[in-house]
Amino acid sequence: MGNSSGLSFFQKFFGSLFSGNDPEAEKKRLLKSIAKNLSHTGYKFYKAASDQILPGFGKFFYDMYKIISPAQLFFQNQPNPAFYKNMVIEYSLNEKQKQLSENFSEESIATLSKNLPFEQLKKKIKTDLENFTGEFDSNKVSAVDSLYTKLISFKSFCTYDFYFMLKKFDSTLRESDFSRTPHLEPIDASYIADDLKDFVSIICSMPLNEDWSDVISLFKSQRGIEPVKQNQWNKIVQKLRQLRDSRIFDMIIQLTTKDPSYATNLSPKQEHIFESYIESLQKQTLTALNKLEDAQKNSKIDSLLVQIFNTNTVSVLKNYTDSLNPTFEKKNLDGYIYAKPLNYLKAFLIDYVKRDIREYADLVLIRGKWTLAPLAAEMSNQYHALLEISDSITEFDEKMAEEGEIGIKIKTLLPRTERDKEANNIIRTILGDANSMAKDYLVAAARNMIGFAKTLKSLIEDYSKPKGEILMNWKELDRYAEHPIKTLGIEVYKKLYLFVSLLQGLI
Repeated sequence: MGNSSGLSFFQKFFGSLFSGNDPEAEKKRLLKSIAKNLSHTGYKFYKAASDQILPGFGKFFYDMYKIISPAQLFFQNQPNPAFYKNMVIEYSLNEKQKQLSENFSEESIATLSKNLPFEQLKKKIKTDLENFTGEFDSNKVSAVDSLYTKLISFKSFCTYDFYFMLKKFDSTLRESDFSRTPHLEPIDASYIADDLKDFVSIICSMPLNEDWSDVISLFKSQRGIEPVKQNQWNKIVQKLRQLRDSRIFDMIIQLTTKDPSYATNLSPKQEHIFESYIESLQKQTLTALNKLEDAQKNSKIDSLLVQIFNTNTVSVLKNYTDSLNPTFEKKNLDGYIYAKPLNYLKAFLIDYVKRDIREYADLVLIRGKWTLAPLAAEMSNQYHALLEISDSITEFDEKMAEEGEIGIKIKTLLPRTERDKEANNIIRTILGDANSMAKDYLVAAARNMIGFAKTLKSLIEDYSKPKGEILMNWKELDRYAEHPIKTLGIEVYKKLYLFVSLLQGLI
């Protein structure tokens, strides 16, 4: 009997010395210690002997679910994150900022544009934005970020799937139906291990030590609702803080998963929305201004086209057109950048330079007796340069045809650009060169038109003088003219002025 007792003592003694070498034994010891600590917390959530989650746990979650259910519905109906950012920002604005912010929408900017020149409008919007952002000092920015952080964590908490977890305790439970008391049964702990991990990660990211009254005030002010009673939410926050700090849920997860090393990371998130909001606001106003500027520009272009051609639809070129541009854009290529202005230029050269301008030029350059021969030569050179540009554009457009010198290269290379880097580089170079040629025609034409118009204006003024100082034979020219010289000159000058204005808006 004595030997037996002695043996038992030594077995226990040596067992205690070498138990550290047995991981399973150490794990069991730790789990047993965790279960003991959990039992001393006073929370009747878990029964270690049967590894079961108790009805008390389910009731705790059910009570929270019942309180936050209206908030859950609200968040589910508003999935857009931008909604909550705007909600916080608008709540945080003072009266001056609220008045300024009314000028930042696309509609407001469009309305302001009716009474302000565009440059003045841009200056006003820029000043309003500076004044608006200037009202946000560092304290206000911190308050905005803090409120948004709490709102987002409140949203994460409320949108947690309480119903999915609770249905495991009572299969007859109906979602958002609180008309009857649920019949909660003990369940195997493994059923809710993952659900509990998700829940704990949410509460551990919440700033539970802060005052949450501004979150409820936010809803009252911006939405006219109180999704959760302030006192009820305060009680939930207090309880969650106690559970988080005492790590009750971590102990349950450790026991349930048989992992004594498990620990939820306590990492409250801090959101920052002010800078991104201001960037978004600046982008919004810039987009609205650009859209308005484009609309005004297009309206002006359409107006000029109608004044010049009596229509805003002008189509002369056959190959260097914008019809292929959507295909180029899909392949991230620039396409034919100057298709529209070059098309307008060719039409103008055909309709007016070779008709009305030719009539005037033939009259004053061929039959006119100039006192300043260099000025006549300069005007003649400008006129003939325009005719040459017209011929060059025709040749250029023919080269851009599918079987033309340039067009066939583009046609061959275009299908290969996505998989062949060299083909992509070559076609970019070809398009770049073609666009450079088109721009050269446009710039040269504009330069010669301006020079021609400048001399033309002097001739119109000279015609009205008692005795011509530039041309000595105006009366003689009147006899050869099919149309009144001064009237024709004025019409040609107007057309040149309008067309150069058109080109300036396009190149």
